[in-house]
Amino acid sequence: MKLDLESDKTGYQERPVTRHRGADAARTTDRVIEEVPVALVFNGISHAVMMVTPRDLQPFAMGFALTEGLVSQASDVFDIEVREHARSFEIDITIATQEFVQLKQQRRSMAGRSGCGVCGIESLESLDLQPERIEAAPLAGPLQPAIARAASELGAHQDLQRATGGVHAAAWCSADGAVLRVCEDVGRHNALDKLIGHLALDGVNMQEGFVFMSSRASYELVRKAARMNIPMLATISAPSTLAIDIATEAGIKLVSFCRQDGCVEYT
Repeated sequence: MKLDLESDKTGYQERPVTRHRGADAARTTDRVIEEVPVALVFNGISHAVMMVTPRDLQPFAMGFALTEGLVSQASDVFDIEVREHARSFEIDITIATQEFVQLKQQRRSMAGRSGCGVCGIESLESLDLQPERIEAAPLAGPLQPAIARAASELGAHQDLQRATGGVHAAAWCSADGAVLRVCEDVGRHNALDKLIGHLALDGVNMQEGFVFMSSRASYELVRKAARMNIPMLATISAPSTLAIDIATEAGIKLVSFCRQDGCVEYT
């Protein structure tokens, strides 16, 4: 499969605003992050509609297919085609026949919102909260120096955040904390899907590094990391109890409140 991963999309728009400073007011423009509906269509059947920043959409589709367990490996995805409409996007994903048969059996209708990973799920039974233990070995080296390095380097890679102040970032880091790739999106789980999609397309071994997120640690981020055998998830903000529980069951090291001068290890 050969994909066109280049995009001229900035991910934001210029909008007119009035800036107030004390008693002064001035008309100017502001850069505002884009959020558009993106339909994910597998072998001709619509599966989900997510609210996404329209950048890195092909890696997003690949990452979504992998982290949601719709395919077991990147080679099961044969083609990804992005279609742009007036105010939305449609991504046509062609997957292997056996994977599609399984998808139809477990199909769910999910109208996703940017802050929620399970909106529209049909029943409680559809939730996958029982992860298998990951196969990755614990990362070598001391924890805090790696976290400190990732925290210090992340900002330099957040171009959308600098432009708009309104996005989450997902970073892939080496075991010693060097930031190697960053993806940004209005939704934290979308940012992670984009990152994992890029890593899968590039053939990166996801057992040899960790993910650093600018967000809190919610359950769906840990669940996605577990599916990809990622040994550690680090976040700038707090974790939830369910995120801790799933990380514990999966054998993932979960570290939150990550700063250059410290962090909190939860598992």
